[in-house]
Amino acid sequence: MTGRPETQDQQKALLGRRILLGITGSIAAYKSAVLARELIKRGAEVRVVMTPSATDFITPLTLATLVNSPVHSDFTENMDSGEWTNHVELGIWGDLYLVAPCTAATISAFVNGTCSNLLQAVFLSSRCPVAIAPAMDLDMYTNKATQANLNTLSERGVLIIDPQSGALASGLEGKGRMEEPEEIARFVETHFTKEMPLAGKKILVTAGPTEEAIDAVRFLGNRSTGKMGFEIAGRLADLGAEVTLITGPVNLATPPRVTKRINIVTAQELYDKTIEIWPKMNAAIACAAVADMRPSSPSTEKLHKGDLPNSMKLENTPDTLLELGNMKTQGQLLVGFALESDTVEESIKSAEGKLKRKNLDMIVMNTLSDDGAGFSHDTNKVTILQNVDGHNTTHVFELKSKREVAKDIVNLLIF
Repeated sequence: MTGRPETQDQQKALLGRRILLGITGSIAAYKSAVLARELIKRGAEVRVVMTPSATDFITPLTLATLVNSPVHSDFTENMDSGEWTNHVELGIWGDLYLVAPCTAATISAFVNGTCSNLLQAVFLSSRCPVAIAPAMDLDMYTNKATQANLNTLSERGVLIIDPQSGALASGLEGKGRMEEPEEIARFVETHFTKEMPLAGKKILVTAGPTEEAIDAVRFLGNRSTGKMGFEIAGRLADLGAEVTLITGPVNLATPPRVTKRINIVTAQELYDKTIEIWPKMNAAIACAAVADMRPSSPSTEKLHKGDLPNSMKLENTPDTLLELGNMKTQGQLLVGFALESDTVEESIKSAEGKLKRKNLDMIVMNTLSDDGAGFSHDTNKVTILQNVDGHNTTHVFELKSKREVAKDIVNLLIF
């Protein structure tokens, strides 16, 4: 270890990050256990993929115990049942695919697109950045073929964690020794610290439903789970933003690195908190499913069944998004959501009207007519309308996990 002090950003850079740790057949595989512990100690969630030969150097049981998750080393999880390992799902899951140690054979396979084991299949289907920590003997590392392969991977965007010089398994001294686990963990922290383009930006996110009291126990509400808003808040925080999350009643943990969480219940509470905070923000993403109406005279006690009224007078709740648009100053960005139930064409027309009427920079539209979209799903299918310099641009996305949808939304933010 170098003993270099870590910045505050580095200290929180791995909180909640999903690291897919690949282990190949090298004597240095024993260090992967220490590396997994280092990553977890710094706040990361770790899953492990091994090549069959790697299991000769360190047992899957050891790693599974350390990371508290099953270790994957074969395309088939259970030979008797035929259950298979979804390499595509693993590739999507990770925020970083870290292969350490990475042998010369695996490096060559990555260059040539070989898919002879699960670890290589995950590489080919991975959507996240990939980092490798080469480990091999001196002559293998310095061989022109290996160096050419490393240069090719680097040119393709793969991050290379240079090996160190030292005693090698062959008894030789030289370069090829895998970097120490503590330094690899520090490299990963630095990577995520650099991947924070929203550092210094203060962003407000609203999420979840509101509940409007009928009496002491009953309320008017909706089926919002808050998942979409929480994914957006988490993605913004991952990119370095200082996120304030205002949420209605949901059963969700605060995403890592979110600066502040404010719990509210009613539309009025949402309005009051949001309006108070908005002038200090660079942007707001209003994802909360806010009730449009509330009982005008709720009871402070529980009404018995026989005392419930046959009809109920309702009144409008404050329009938080409209007020944010009215208050918006130059340099602030405002994003709204529109859940529709009409055809796509009619839904887009309605969203365009809301975009203009509420002075939004962007609106995320989804429709209940699309299977898997809207409330009570882990997926969503959205169309995003963006107003740039007075001109609307439409972005249409296929059905994706809400985690992936959050990435698409945040990627379109222009500061």
